Amino acid sequence: MMRLNEMINGIKTKEDLLIFLSALRKDLISNNEEWENPSLESYLEAMESWIETMDSYYKNTNQLLPEQPSWKMFADILYASKYYE
Repeated sequence: MMRLNEMINGIKTKEDLLIFLSALRKDLISNNEEWENPSLESYLEAMESWIETMDSYYKNTNQLLPEQPSWKMFADILYASKYYE
């Protein structure tokens, strides 16, 4: 099975995002102790914080910040919220 962070680069469609979301949910269930933000409250707080600073993430990883949100960008936000403090 492909790792979550490896799945993100292949996300181009709504269907790709749905597959990713399913894998993310399963990861929470089976690897809860690895999540920095396992509760909905902490996850949403991390999501808010990451969105505020995501320009730096794209710059630091040599990616262009998309002018329009994409399915991949949404996956980036969801994945980052797993760990972001």
